[in-house]
Amino acid sequence: MNIASVLQGLASFSWLLVVGVIALAVVRAARAKPLKGAVSIIIGTIVFSLVLTTVSAGLVFIQADQRGVVISAVSPQGYREQTLQPGLRWVIPFAENVRLYSIARQTYTMSVAPAEGQVQGDDSIRARTRDGQEVNVDASVIYSIDPNKIILMHIEWQDRYEDAVVRPLARGVIRDIASQYGIEEIVSSKRTEMVQKITAELSTKLGGNNLILVDFILRDIHFTEQYAAAVEQKQIAEQNALQAEFVVQQKKQEAEQARQTAQGQADAVVIQAKGAAEARLIQAEAEAKSLALISAILQDNPDLLTYQYITKLSPNVQVMFLPSNAPFIFPLPETQPR
Repeated sequence: MNIASVLQGLASFSWLLVVGVIALAVVRAARAKPLKGAVSIIIGTIVFSLVLTTVSAGLVFIQADQRGVVISAVSPQGYREQTLQPGLRWVIPFAENVRLYSIARQTYTMSVAPAEGQVQGDDSIRARTRDGQEVNVDASVIYSIDPNKIILMHIEWQDRYEDAVVRPLARGVIRDIASQYGIEEIVSSKRTEMVQKITAELSTKLGGNNLILVDFILRDIHFTEQYAAAVEQKQIAEQNALQAEFVVQQKKQEAEQARQTAQGQADAVVIQAKGAAEARLIQAEAEAKSLALISAILQDNPDLLTYQYITKLSPNVQVMFLPSNAPFIFPLPETQPR
Protein backbone atom coordinates (compact mmCIF):
# COMPACT_ATOMS: atom_id res chain seq x y z
CA MET A 1 0.00 0.00 0.00
CA ASN A 2 1.24 3.52 -0.88
CA ILE A 3 1.21 5.33 2.47
CA ALA A 4 1.85 8.70 0.85
CA SER A 5 -1.29 8.33 -1.31
CA VAL A 6 -3.32 7.25 1.73
CA LEU A 7 -2.19 10.31 3.70
CA GLN A 8 -3.01 12.59 0.78
CA GLY A 9 -6.50 11.10 0.66
CA LEU A 10 -6.96 11.59 4.40
CA ALA A 11 -5.74 15.19 4.13
CA SER A 12 -8.30 15.92 1.41
CA PHE A 13 -11.04 14.29 3.49
CA SER A 14 -10.02 16.31 6.57
CA TRP A 15 -10.47 19.56 4.67
CA LEU A 16 -13.90 18.42 3.60
CA LEU A 17 -14.59 17.75 7.26
CA VAL A 18 -13.50 21.30 8.13
CA VAL A 19 -15.89 22.71 5.55
CA GLY A 20 -18.68 20.51 6.87
CA VAL A 21 -18.13 21.60 10.49
CA ILE A 22 -18.10 25.26 9.49
CA ALA A 23 -21.29 24.81 7.48
CA LEU A 24 -23.01 23.03 10.35
CA ALA A 25 -22.01 25.77 12.82
CA VAL A 26 -23.34 28.49 10.49
CA VAL A 27 -26.68 26.68 9.98
CA ARG A 28 -27.22 26.12 13.71
CA ALA A 29 -26.28 29.72 14.46
CA ALA A 30 -28.84 30.89 11.88
CA ARG A 31 -31.52 28.87 13.68
CA ALA A 32 -30.54 30.34 17.06
CA LYS A 33 -29.19 26.95 18.09
CA PRO A 34 -25.48 27.56 18.25
CA LEU A 35 -23.19 24.53 18.20
CA LYS A 36 -21.47 24.09 21.52
CA GLY A 37 -17.72 24.35 21.21
CA ALA A 38 -18.02 25.13 17.51
CA VAL A 39 -14.92 27.30 17.51
CA SER A 40 -12.84 24.63 19.19
CA ILE A 41 -14.11 21.95 16.84
CA ILE A 42 -13.38 24.10 13.80
CA ILE A 43 -9.89 24.99 15.05
CA GLY A 44 -9.18 21.31 15.87
CA THR A 45 -10.24 20.06 12.46
CA ILE A 46 -8.22 22.80 10.76
CA VAL A 47 -5.11 21.91 12.76
CA PHE A 48 -5.63 18.20 12.03
CA SER A 49 -6.04 18.92 8.32
CA LEU A 50 -2.92 21.09 8.26
CA VAL A 51 -0.88 18.37 9.94
CA LEU A 52 -2.13 15.71 7.52
CA THR A 53 -1.54 17.98 4.55
CA THR A 54 1.99 18.81 5.68
CA VAL A 55 2.91 15.17 6.31
CA SER A 56 1.40 13.99 3.02
CA ALA A 57 3.24 16.75 1.16
CA GLY A 58 6.54 15.57 2.64
CA LEU A 59 6.15 11.84 2.01
CA VAL A 60 6.86 10.39 -1.42
CA PHE A 61 6.71 6.71 -2.35
CA ILE A 62 9.09 5.68 -5.18
CA GLN A 63 8.26 2.50 -7.11
CA ALA A 64 10.95 -0.07 -7.90
CA ASP A 65 11.10 1.00 -11.57
CA GLN A 66 11.18 4.74 -10.76
CA ARG A 67 13.65 7.37 -9.67
CA GLY A 68 12.72 10.79 -8.27
CA VAL A 69 14.24 14.18 -9.11
CA VAL A 70 13.73 16.59 -6.19
CA ILE A 71 12.95 20.15 -7.23
CA SER A 72 14.04 22.19 -4.23
CA ALA A 73 13.36 25.82 -3.40
CA VAL A 74 15.97 25.72 -0.67
CA SER A 75 18.83 24.38 -2.82
CA PRO A 76 21.15 26.79 -4.66
CA GLN A 77 20.89 24.70 -7.85
CA GLY A 78 17.14 24.42 -7.59
CA TYR A 79 17.32 20.63 -7.29
CA ARG A 80 18.94 17.95 -5.18
CA GLU A 81 22.11 16.46 -6.61
CA GLN A 82 20.99 12.93 -5.76
CA THR A 83 17.90 11.21 -7.07
CA LEU A 84 15.41 9.55 -4.75
CA GLN A 85 15.72 5.76 -4.74
CA PRO A 86 12.81 3.29 -4.46
CA GLY A 87 10.90 3.28 -1.18
CA LEU A 88 9.13 5.77 1.10
CA ARG A 89 11.10 9.03 1.09
CA TRP A 90 10.81 12.38 2.88
CA VAL A 91 11.14 15.83 1.31
CA ILE A 92 10.64 19.29 2.75
CA PRO A 93 6.89 19.97 2.56
CA PHE A 94 5.86 22.83 0.26
CA ALA A 95 9.53 23.69 -0.36
CA GLU A 96 10.36 20.62 -2.42
CA ASN A 97 8.44 18.52 -4.89
CA VAL A 98 9.39 15.36 -6.77
CA ARG A 99 9.33 14.55 -10.50
CA LEU A 100 9.16 10.81 -11.11
CA TYR A 101 10.90 9.16 -14.08
CA SER A 102 10.56 5.52 -15.10
CA ILE A 103 13.76 3.58 -15.76
CA ALA A 104 11.84 0.58 -17.15
CA ARG A 105 12.34 -0.42 -20.76
CA GLN A 106 10.16 1.42 -23.23
CA THR A 107 9.39 0.73 -26.88
CA TYR A 108 8.91 3.35 -29.55
CA THR A 109 7.43 1.91 -32.77
CA MET A 110 7.25 3.55 -36.18
CA SER A 111 5.04 1.54 -38.52
CA VAL A 112 2.94 1.86 -41.63
CA ALA A 113 0.06 0.17 -39.75
CA PRO A 114 -2.18 2.82 -38.16
CA ALA A 115 -2.62 1.09 -34.80
CA GLU A 116 0.91 -0.22 -34.18
CA GLY A 117 2.98 2.89 -33.50
CA GLN A 118 2.83 5.84 -31.14
CA VAL A 119 1.73 8.06 -34.04
CA GLN A 120 -1.61 7.28 -35.66
CA GLY A 121 -1.49 6.61 -39.38
CA ASP A 122 1.50 5.81 -41.57
CA ASP A 123 4.58 6.55 -39.45
CA SER A 124 7.12 4.43 -41.35
CA ILE A 125 10.52 5.91 -42.25
CA ARG A 126 10.86 6.87 -45.89
CA ALA A 127 14.45 6.43 -47.03
CA ARG A 128 16.38 6.58 -50.31
CA THR A 129 18.90 3.84 -51.17
CA ARG A 130 22.31 4.32 -52.79
CA ASP A 131 20.89 3.46 -56.22
CA GLY A 132 18.05 5.97 -55.88
CA GLN A 133 15.23 3.58 -54.95
CA GLU A 134 12.68 4.61 -52.33
CA VAL A 135 11.89 2.29 -49.41
CA ASN A 136 9.65 2.57 -46.35
CA VAL A 137 11.06 1.07 -43.17
CA ASP A 138 9.07 -0.15 -40.15
CA ALA A 139 11.18 -0.19 -36.97
CA SER A 140 10.98 -0.34 -33.18
CA VAL A 141 13.45 1.17 -30.70
CA ILE A 142 13.64 -0.43 -27.26
CA TYR A 143 15.34 1.91 -24.79
CA SER A 144 15.43 3.11 -21.20
CA ILE A 145 16.57 6.16 -19.26
CA ASP A 146 20.07 5.88 -17.85
CA PRO A 147 19.53 5.62 -14.04
CA ASN A 148 22.79 7.48 -13.45
CA LYS A 149 21.81 10.45 -15.65
CA ILE A 150 18.21 11.11 -14.68
CA ILE A 151 18.96 14.59 -13.33
CA LEU A 152 20.66 15.56 -16.60
CA MET A 153 17.70 14.12 -18.48
CA HIS A 154 15.36 16.29 -16.40
CA ILE A 155 17.45 19.39 -16.98
CA GLU A 156 17.81 18.88 -20.74
CA TRP A 157 14.60 17.20 -21.84
CA GLN A 158 12.27 16.59 -18.87
CA ASP A 159 9.41 14.41 -20.18
CA ARG A 160 9.94 15.36 -23.85
CA TYR A 161 12.69 12.80 -24.49
CA GLU A 162 10.50 10.40 -26.48
CA ASP A 163 9.28 12.89 -29.09
CA ALA A 164 12.33 15.15 -28.98
CA VAL A 165 15.13 12.55 -28.83
CA VAL A 166 14.15 8.96 -29.58
CA ARG A 167 11.93 9.60 -32.59
CA PRO A 168 14.08 12.09 -34.55
CA LEU A 169 17.36 10.30 -33.83
CA ALA A 170 16.00 6.92 -34.90
CA ARG A 171 14.51 8.25 -38.13
CA GLY A 172 17.65 10.19 -39.01
CA VAL A 173 20.02 7.28 -38.37
CA ILE A 174 17.87 4.86 -40.38
CA ARG A 175 17.80 7.23 -43.36
CA ASP A 176 21.57 7.85 -43.21
CA ILE A 177 22.53 4.16 -43.00
CA ALA A 178 20.00 3.04 -45.63
CA SER A 179 21.48 5.51 -48.12
CA GLN A 180 24.80 3.62 -47.94
CA TYR A 181 23.34 0.43 -49.45
CA GLY A 182 21.72 -0.57 -52.72
CA ILE A 183 18.18 -1.85 -52.65
CA GLU A 184 19.24 -5.41 -53.47
CA GLU A 185 21.69 -5.35 -50.55
CA ILE A 186 19.02 -4.09 -48.15
CA VAL A 187 16.65 -6.83 -49.21
CA SER A 188 19.07 -9.75 -49.00
CA SER A 189 22.83 -9.82 -48.54
CA LYS A 190 23.53 -6.71 -46.43
CA ARG A 191 20.37 -6.46 -44.32
CA THR A 192 22.01 -7.84 -41.16
CA GLU A 193 25.02 -5.57 -41.62
CA MET A 194 22.74 -2.55 -42.05
CA VAL A 195 20.86 -3.40 -38.82
CA GLN A 196 24.17 -3.70 -36.95
CA LYS A 197 25.31 -0.30 -38.18
CA ILE A 198 22.00 1.33 -37.25
CA THR A 199 22.18 -0.23 -33.79
CA ALA A 200 25.73 0.97 -33.16
CA GLU A 201 25.07 4.52 -34.42
CA LEU A 202 21.76 4.88 -32.59
CA SER A 203 23.27 3.54 -29.36
CA THR A 204 25.98 6.18 -29.49
CA LYS A 205 23.57 9.05 -30.15
CA LEU A 206 21.04 7.98 -27.52
CA GLY A 207 23.85 7.54 -25.01
CA GLY A 208 24.83 11.14 -25.61
CA ASN A 209 21.32 12.13 -24.61
CA ASN A 210 21.18 10.18 -21.33
CA LEU A 211 19.34 7.19 -22.81
CA ILE A 212 20.33 3.54 -23.14
CA LEU A 213 19.54 1.61 -26.33
CA VAL A 214 18.44 -1.90 -25.43
CA ASP A 215 17.66 -3.15 -28.95
CA PHE A 216 16.81 -1.99 -32.45
CA ILE A 217 14.30 -4.04 -34.43
CA LEU A 218 13.93 -3.70 -38.18
CA ARG A 219 10.33 -4.84 -38.51
CA ASP A 220 9.74 -4.63 -42.24
CA ILE A 221 10.78 -2.94 -45.50
CA HIS A 222 8.20 -1.80 -48.05
CA PHE A 223 8.91 -0.92 -51.68
CA THR A 224 7.15 1.23 -54.24
CA GLU A 225 4.60 -0.48 -56.44
CA GLN A 226 6.80 -0.04 -59.53
CA TYR A 227 9.79 -1.68 -57.89
CA ALA A 228 7.67 -4.48 -56.41
CA ALA A 229 6.31 -5.23 -59.91
CA ALA A 230 9.86 -5.23 -61.34
CA VAL A 231 11.03 -7.60 -58.61
CA GLU A 232 8.11 -9.90 -59.30
CA GLN A 233 8.89 -9.97 -63.03
CA LYS A 234 12.53 -10.67 -62.30
CA GLN A 235 11.63 -13.54 -60.00
CA ILE A 236 9.34 -14.99 -62.67
CA ALA A 237 12.14 -14.76 -65.25
CA GLU A 238 14.60 -16.41 -62.86
CA GLN A 239 12.12 -19.19 -62.14
CA ASN A 240 11.59 -19.76 -65.88
CA ALA A 241 15.36 -19.88 -66.41
CA LEU A 242 15.73 -22.37 -63.59
CA GLN A 243 12.91 -24.45 -65.06
CA ALA A 244 14.60 -24.45 -68.49
CA GLU A 245 17.90 -25.42 -66.94
CA PHE A 246 16.16 -28.22 -65.08
CA VAL A 247 14.63 -29.51 -68.33
CA VAL A 248 18.06 -29.46 -70.03
CA GLN A 249 19.61 -31.35 -67.16
CA GLN A 250 16.77 -33.84 -67.24
CA LYS A 251 17.26 -34.42 -70.99
CA LYS A 252 21.00 -34.88 -70.44
CA GLN A 253 20.30 -37.43 -67.74
CA GLU A 254 17.84 -39.28 -69.97
CA ALA A 255 20.37 -39.34 -72.83
CA GLU A 256 23.10 -40.58 -70.51
CA GLN A 257 20.75 -43.23 -69.16
CA ALA A 258 19.89 -44.37 -72.70
CA ARG A 259 23.61 -44.48 -73.59
CA GLN A 260 24.36 -46.51 -70.50
CA THR A 261 21.49 -48.88 -71.32
CA ALA A 262 22.72 -49.35 -74.90
CA GLN A 263 26.26 -49.86 -73.72
CA GLY A 264 25.04 -52.44 -71.22
CA GLN A 265 23.07 -54.27 -73.90
CA ALA A 266 26.06 -54.26 -76.24
CA ASP A 267 28.31 -55.56 -73.50
CA ALA A 268 25.75 -58.25 -72.72
CA VAL A 269 25.67 -59.37 -76.38
CA VAL A 270 29.46 -59.51 -76.52
CA ILE A 271 29.63 -61.46 -73.29
CA GLN A 272 26.90 -63.82 -74.52
CA ALA A 273 28.72 -64.36 -77.86
CA LYS A 274 31.99 -65.03 -76.06
CA GLY A 275 30.22 -67.47 -73.78
CA ALA A 276 28.61 -69.30 -76.73
CA ALA A 277 31.92 -69.50 -78.59
CA GLU A 278 33.71 -70.83 -75.55
CA ALA A 279 30.88 -73.32 -75.00
CA ARG A 280 31.14 -74.55 -78.61
CA LEU A 281 34.89 -74.83 -78.29
CA ILE A 282 34.59 -76.82 -75.10
CA GLN A 283 31.94 -79.03 -76.71
CA ALA A 284 34.10 -79.64 -79.80
CA GLU A 285 37.08 -80.52 -77.62
CA ALA A 286 34.89 -82.90 -75.63
CA GLU A 287 33.56 -84.53 -78.82
CA ALA A 288 37.07 -84.90 -80.21
CA LYS A 289 38.28 -86.52 -77.03
CA SER A 290 35.21 -88.80 -77.06
CA LEU A 291 35.78 -89.89 -80.67
CA ALA A 292 39.44 -90.53 -79.96
CA LEU A 293 38.52 -92.68 -77.00
CA ILE A 294 35.91 -94.63 -79.04
CA SER A 295 38.42 -95.19 -81.82
CA ALA A 296 40.95 -96.56 -79.36
CA ILE A 297 38.38 -98.91 -77.86
CA LEU A 298 37.26 -100.24 -81.27
CA GLN A 299 40.81 -100.96 -82.24
CA ASP A 300 41.18 -103.19 -79.20
CA ASN A 301 37.62 -104.68 -79.41
CA PRO A 302 36.44 -104.98 -83.05
CA ASP A 303 33.32 -107.00 -82.08
CA LEU A 304 32.04 -104.27 -79.81
CA LEU A 305 30.47 -102.41 -82.70
CA THR A 306 28.54 -105.50 -83.78
CA TYR A 307 27.29 -105.97 -80.27
CA GLN A 308 26.15 -102.35 -80.03
CA TYR A 309 24.37 -102.71 -83.42
CA ILE A 310 22.44 -105.73 -82.28
CA THR A 311 21.61 -104.14 -78.92
CA LYS A 312 20.15 -101.05 -80.56
CA LEU A 313 18.19 -103.12 -83.07
CA SER A 314 16.77 -105.87 -80.90
CA PRO A 315 14.20 -103.91 -78.78
CA ASN A 316 12.25 -103.00 -81.95
CA VAL A 317 12.11 -106.50 -83.42
CA GLN A 318 9.07 -108.70 -82.47
CA VAL A 319 9.33 -111.68 -84.95
CA MET A 320 12.04 -112.31 -87.48
CA PHE A 321 11.97 -114.92 -90.33
CA LEU A 322 15.28 -115.66 -91.89
CA PRO A 323 15.91 -117.77 -95.04
CA SER A 324 18.10 -120.77 -94.63
CA ASN A 325 20.84 -119.29 -96.70
CA ALA A 326 20.85 -115.74 -95.11
CA PRO A 327 21.58 -115.28 -91.40
CA PHE A 328 20.58 -111.51 -91.33
CA ILE A 329 18.12 -109.20 -93.11
CA PHE A 330 20.88 -106.80 -94.13
CA PRO A 331 24.58 -107.06 -93.75
CA LEU A 332 26.32 -106.09 -90.55
CA PRO A 333 28.56 -103.07 -90.59
CA GLU A 334 32.14 -103.62 -91.33
CA THR A 335 34.33 -103.91 -88.27
CA GLN A 336 37.69 -104.18 -89.96
CA PRO A 337 39.43 -101.02 -91.00
CA ARG A 338 39.82 -100.57 -94.68
